[in-house]
Amino acid sequence: MLPLSYYMACSVILFLIGLYCLIFKRNMIRLLMALEIMMNAVNLNFIVLSSYVVEGSVHPLAHVFAILSIGIGGCIIALGLVITLYAYRHYGTLDVRELRRLKH
Repeated sequence: MLPLSYYMACSVILFLIGLYCLIFKRNMIRLLMALEIMMNAVNLNFIVLSSYVVEGSVHPLAHVFAILSIGIGGCIIALGLVITLYAYRHYGTLDVRELRRLKH
């Protein structure tokens, strides 16, 4: 089994990639993908930290939280894609800065 620091480093890298995309990208599809990457990093933390609580076993509550988070995340992404589709059909762009200017 790999040390905890490897898993935590992977999770932090995933979270930082998602955070970078969320801050600097302007396309709505990329923003949704960034949110999904960040949720996957959090799920990885749940599972890894639950396996290191007691050596040799994994706490099932972390799996329940991860599966619930995956389900809720899928619903959120589906709703975000529907909103993105309607925004593109109505305004003809997916650039969030352009959509913000159209609000006024």
